[in-house]
Amino acid sequence: MKDSKEKKQLTKMAAAIQYDSEKRNAPAITASGKGTIAEKIIEVAREQGIPIKNDPDLIQVLSKLKVGSEIPVELYRAVAEILAFVYSLNENERTNKQP
Repeated sequence: MKDSKEKKQLTKMAAAIQYDSEKRNAPAITASGKGTIAEKIIEVAREQGIPIKNDPDLIQVLSKLKVGSEIPVELYRAVAEILAFVYSLNENERTNKQP
């Protein structure tokens, strides 16, 4: 039988972030969950064509934040890297769709 530490590491976790510079000073958590809730967050993201980035260390921290809360200053750099990844994917998609 697996010990609780190993089982905890195997639990799927997910968080969704959104940044709207007109409404907020920082990106905010729009969804967060573990287990089946995390699976649903990932499923919805895939259905909506929202890019997914796997970052186990960051999700450990983001999962402790309340939905609707802005990310703390300490996480700006890590979240900025995620947003840059998403923006570059979106830009590549736009470039590939142009005639």
